[in-house]
Amino acid sequence: MISSLSKWVCPPPETFDDPDPSQDKVQLLRCVPYILIHLGVLLAFYTPFGWPCLVVLLLSYGARMFAITAFYHRYFSHRTFNAGRIVQFLGGFIACASGQRGPLWWAAHHRRHHRHSDTEHDSHSPHHKNFFWSHTLWFMTDYALPTFLKEIPDWVKYRELRFINRYDWIAVLLLALGCYFLGEWAAFEAWTGMNGLSMLAWGFFVPTVLLYHATFSVNSLTHMFGKKKYETGDESRNNWFVSIITFGEGWHNNHHFFPGSARQGFTPGEFDPTYYGLRLLSLLGLVSDLRPVPAWVKEKAKD
Repeated sequence: MISSLSKWVCPPPETFDDPDPSQDKVQLLRCVPYILIHLGVLLAFYTPFGWPCLVVLLLSYGARMFAITAFYHRYFSHRTFNAGRIVQFLGGFIACASGQRGPLWWAAHHRRHHRHSDTEHDSHSPHHKNFFWSHTLWFMTDYALPTFLKEIPDWVKYRELRFINRYDWIAVLLLALGCYFLGEWAAFEAWTGMNGLSMLAWGFFVPTVLLYHATFSVNSLTHMFGKKKYETGDESRNNWFVSIITFGEGWHNNHHFFPGSARQGFTPGEFDPTYYGLRLLSLLGLVSDLRPVPAWVKEKAKD
């Protein structure tokens, strides 16, 4: 019990060692923050509701989802565009506020997923154990605790990224406190009708839970339901519903066939808001060198 508590309270470890396959049992204590955030959604039923609540929800969800998809996934995991040190830090810090661990942890585990997709070494896969394991439970194991530095030699030199990776809870706490105290500001309450608790509910708890399950659905749903446009040797699929709720991440079969592109919707009909956002950042000079989809990739697609 003491050992489990220390792992939960202390900063998560970084290691160059390979994962221990025996560390695949759910640690109940590690479920506590996840459960508490879900319970926090109940605040929404006990606070005033108005249209500003939905605006706050969409802003909180949208900013963090874009940071996850653009920076955690397409940048830190796959290097599909270039960004300066300040921009990469800000993108990583905003994504940290989603409560899905730090940028180096995320990239390391995701790179392992691609290398072992849908095999017994892929803890993300619904074909490895079951849907709920893929969707949530793997995240609560000792395997999911460390950052495997061997997977991310390109990022370990950045001290600021190492810092927010080890103390990823700082961004989560700042968002929660920021929502509460903004709601307690008299001018904001008079303008929106929202108080501190309603801001905490609609700006933090509700969108954070939605972010969890939207992001996790890429691990679970897109390896079970959808269309296989490319032969990838795994069960990755294109799922239009997941693409909508994750800003383009649901074109997962596309992505597994060619992960080196900043665009995951390879054709105009494949809705990819993250790519459109990256194009805007590129026009503003904040990012550059967006990797395109090569012509040969499009030619390989099945009808």
